Amino acid sequence: MLTADDANAVREAGLRAGLDRVGIASAEPFAETRRHLEERAAAGLAGSMQFTYRHPERSTDPSRTLPGVASLVVGARSYAHAVAAPPAGTTSGRVARYAADDHYDALRRGLDAMAGHLVERGWTARVVLDDNALVDRAAAHRAGLGWWGKNANVLVPGLGSWVVLGSVLTDAPLPSDPAPVADGCGSCRRCLDGCPTGAIVAPGVVDARRCLAWLVQAEGVFPVEHRAALGDRLYGCDECQEVCPPSTRASADGAVDGRPDGGDWVDLVALLGATDDELLARFGRWYIPRREPRYLRRNALVVLANTADARDPDVVAVVRAALVDDDPLVRGHAVWAARRLGLDELLVLVADEDDPVVRAELDRPAGGSEQVR
Repeated sequence: MLTADDANAVREAGLRAGLDRVGIASAEPFAETRRHLEERAAAGLAGSMQFTYRHPERSTDPSRTLPGVASLVVGARSYAHAVAAPPAGTTSGRVARYAADDHYDALRRGLDAMAGHLVERGWTARVVLDDNALVDRAAAHRAGLGWWGKNANVLVPGLGSWVVLGSVLTDAPLPSDPAPVADGCGSCRRCLDGCPTGAIVAPGVVDARRCLAWLVQAEGVFPVEHRAALGDRLYGCDECQEVCPPSTRASADGAVDGRPDGGDWVDLVALLGATDDELLARFGRWYIPRREPRYLRRNALVVLANTADARDPDVVAVVRAALVDDDPLVRGHAVWAARRLGLDELLVLVADEDDPVVRAELDRPAGGSEQVR
């Protein structure tokens, strides 16, 4: 076993490189987390989500990624910042705070610094972040960085859940930090009550089939019962964090350490008029199913329908263009947008439509957008 001084040297390398918190834990398999993943997948709560659900036997056992692993060095990087008001004169979609800037790039630099420190001293080290190889929240909890919130996020004292997480897997036998932080939620249930779709079905249990943060990333037609609840959210959903007292306190003072705001808002008219290459150049770091920009257009049409002024000629123009788009997924969501905006006269453009996706939207009865909670 290495000493506390060795562990502190690794920690300091990460903090100097921009991490906000670092914790160290043992690398035994996460047996309870594996059981939760398997039980929730069997119950259908994962929906179409894969990620750490895909191979729970791997994502809960660090030795599958690095044979001989002895320790996990877990880093957290805060992305809390004050969200600017939407740009005046545009119809804009909101972006979740974690996606407004490339916070994972900053996180990786901190993890790489710790891995480099270990490698220079003869140890093996491998960086894992935003990857289905490891359930990073379970690692952060074991490393004492925070407690399990009822919204299934790890709440870090002083930072709330506004953090991206990653780990360095190493064969260096570093001493572990103290036991996980005790539960800090108490009787609070604001995240459960505040979720727009009721996706948090029990403390710490999220039904991905209702979670807006997942639905904007999922393939296929956006569920009609959750379209109105999407509101102005183009990508991601911060609602369960915005109502959480520890997270609210963490973001109350605006930018953290002077970090600037990123792209909190996206002009929907401009997005719908952009080419595939332009969309991937701007938003390619987001998770877009199969890297197909059609899903950005799908989301944008739902948000446009929820927020736009139907008297705006630019709005009318992009809906009209979407109704004759080559992609039936775009045309189908444009049907819903036209109806929700009261632009039914535009539906003559798809009157003879025979694609099943578009036909289903045309045949949907009035009131079919009601949210089921």
